[in-house]
Amino acid sequence: MISRLLVANRGEIACRVFRTCRDLGVSTVAVYSDADAGALHVREADAAVRLPGAAPSETYLRGDLIVKAALAAGADAVHPGYGFLSENADFARTVIDAGLVWIGPPPAAIEAMASKTRAKELLGIEPLDPARVAESDLPVLVKAAAGGGGRGMRIVRELADLAGELESASAEAASAFGDGEVFVEPYVEDGRHVEVQLLCDAHDTVWALGTRDCSLQRRHQKVIEEAPAPGLPAALEASLLDTAVRAAKAVGYVGAGTVEFLVADGRAHFLEMNTRLQVEHPVTEEVYGVDLVALQLAVAEGAKLPPETPAPRGHAIEARLYAEDPARGWAPQTGALRLFDVPGGVRLDTGYASGDAIGVHYDPMIAKLTVHAPTRDGAVRKLARALERTRIHGPVTNRDLLVASLRHPEYATADRLDTGFYDRNLPALTTAPEGAEPAAVAAALAAASARRGRFGGGWRNLRSQDETRTYGGTGGDHEVRYRPTRDGGYEVTAPEGVRVVAAAPDRVSLETAGVVRHFDVTAYEDGTVHVGGHRLTARPRFTDPREQTAPGSLLAPMPGTVVRVADGLAVGDAVTAGQPLLWLEAMKMEHRVTAPASGTLTALHAAPGRQVEVGALLAVVRTEERPEAQS
Repeated sequence: MISRLLVANRGEIACRVFRTCRDLGVSTVAVYSDADAGALHVREADAAVRLPGAAPSETYLRGDLIVKAALAAGADAVHPGYGFLSENADFARTVIDAGLVWIGPPPAAIEAMASKTRAKELLGIEPLDPARVAESDLPVLVKAAAGGGGRGMRIVRELADLAGELESASAEAASAFGDGEVFVEPYVEDGRHVEVQLLCDAHDTVWALGTRDCSLQRRHQKVIEEAPAPGLPAALEASLLDTAVRAAKAVGYVGAGTVEFLVADGRAHFLEMNTRLQVEHPVTEEVYGVDLVALQLAVAEGAKLPPETPAPRGHAIEARLYAEDPARGWAPQTGALRLFDVPGGVRLDTGYASGDAIGVHYDPMIAKLTVHAPTRDGAVRKLARALERTRIHGPVTNRDLLVASLRHPEYATADRLDTGFYDRNLPALTTAPEGAEPAAVAAALAAASARRGRFGGGWRNLRSQDETRTYGGTGGDHEVRYRPTRDGGYEVTAPEGVRVVAAAPDRVSLETAGVVRHFDVTAYEDGTVHVGGHRLTARPRFTDPREQTAPGSLLAPMPGTVVRVADGLAVGDAVTAGQPLLWLEAMKMEHRVTAPASGTLTALHAAPGRQVEVGALLAVVRTEERPEAQS
């Protein structure tokens, strides 16, 4: 029997495994990097062991240090979570050789399936030879052989780009998984990403726990997932389940695993088998009424699964809440999570709590919100409303995008679920959410009420000029003009049609078109104002000349680390528009910084290994000035 378990991971998945361990009476051990010293998973564990350093290569990818930590803490089992070393057969062997219980499949099964190239060979699928890719093969997809989560993955549409993308993907994969092997396969445009959850014991019992649809993705990372996958023809669904079971039996699989497919034109294309628990496993748990982590532990202890797979019920949807700005190329965000409060009736899986800081070293996912309902329509409605009511004070998040995605006709009706959803719809999904303008009015009046309370003042016999406040938010800036009234209230002159019912520093009531709405307002010293579900930024009345930058300046779009500079790049070089100059790594993703226009590189402040803050000057490209036309 397992009595003390170490989770060789961090954040949300560590907290999720600890939750089941508490229910089972198993004590827990966390490992943590220096960057995670105060993290929620460390606070929730019964014991914790430090892994010196911050980078994954120094900490969560050091299997030797993790095994030492488990032995030092008296653990008798190790759960790998997902990502990091979860699909590393050598790590699994090291755990087993140390006399510890490995919560996962046999190392041989990991080797057979965790490498996507070997998994395809096992099923008779040959990847493309990179040296023989022709124009007729395009587009193709470069993928990391180990790991997942979109790391080490590149779409190539031009043959001339293939060599560079192979090198870039390999470097990213080596950094993320300790394995730089990549391969090339045909890229299927706008297919559905459908997967099958498996659970197998050591007594030849295989459960195929239905399907999941994970088609809504950005940068090859999933955003919204659901179970069961809607609208699959019965014959196609049966084929998916059968293929998944055959794959598991072919390698003597034991434990939880997932087989992924791309479905297009009524056909299923095998992608990979993930030999671990998936991020999106909660939707399967909600539909089948099981605890997959508890079952993982039971299987590892030798338990036999019942011969019949549990029966499904209803529909579940999960949304991944990220600290990122979808309107700015999904740029990850950092900073203090000042308030994080999710309404009841929602399953919350998270590695953060109010007051925690979101840093630069790891994935920007804050939490997963999952709901279950008797029908898909009910689940869509329930999750969208729960996200609207969630209070998130801190960095910019994708919350508004999630709400808009769930309510978009293509998703809400399941008429067009495919991986091209965001390519088609992102501009429309990142416009100002409904109510942004009155929220800005509420922010302005709350600020005015706070000033009045501190300094006094109010209506004058001689009518003064309107007060003006501007707030930035999703969809652009909102200008508010108002003036105090004789009765101690306020009159809004812009936007039109707004009547002030009541105004206080933390709550404002406004009437528009005969309807009164109440707005809770929280303002912070950095100029960020949260009004209900809206995040606004107070704009300064005057521009600080020191904030101006030279034309052609390339500023860091997010905090991170410079991982590469283009080979041979030096000050004085001529560059062309769109030419990659350097690469930043932030929050598990590699971000390419390109020349904004053709010109001359006049400054280069980036060097590999340099950590930069958002807005840091990386380089300057001076564009060629066109001579004025002769008169």
